Amino acid sequence: QVQLVESGGGSVQAGGSLRLSCAASTYTYSAYCMGWFRQAPGKEREGVAAIYTRGPSTYYVDSVKGRFTISQDNAKNTLYLQMNSLKPEDTAMYYCAAGYGVGDCSLISAYNYWGQGTQVTVSS
Repeated sequence: QVQLVESGGGSVQAGGSLRLSCAASTYTYSAYCMGWFRQAPGKEREGVAAIYTRGPSTYYVDSVKGRFTISQDNAKNTLYLQMNSLKPEDTAMYYCAAGYGVGDCSLISAYNYWGQGTQVTVSS
C-alpha cells in the first residue's frame, strides 16, 4: 500500500506561482507513472502532468505547457509540481497519483494510488 500526501496548495493571484509536493510513504521508483491530476467543481478530473519514470518522459496537458513543471526526487520519495503564471482557470483540487502498471500516464486508469488532494485557488 502506498500513501500519498499532497501539500503546497493555497490562494494566489493570477500570475503567481505555487509548488505542490507529494510525499510518498514508500519507495516510488518502481512506479511506472507518477502524476498530478486536478478537478474543478462540476468538472471531470483531468491529467495535468505526469512522469513516465522508466523513460524518462513527461506529459503535460496543453493548457499548462510552458507554465508547469513536474519533477521527482527519488531520494526523498517526493513528487513536485512547479506552477508558474497561474491563471484563474487553474483553480481546482490537485491530486497526486502513482501507477504501477504499464499504461498511458495521462489517464486516470493508469493509477493505483491517490492522495487526498490540495486546493489551489487563483484569483483574477
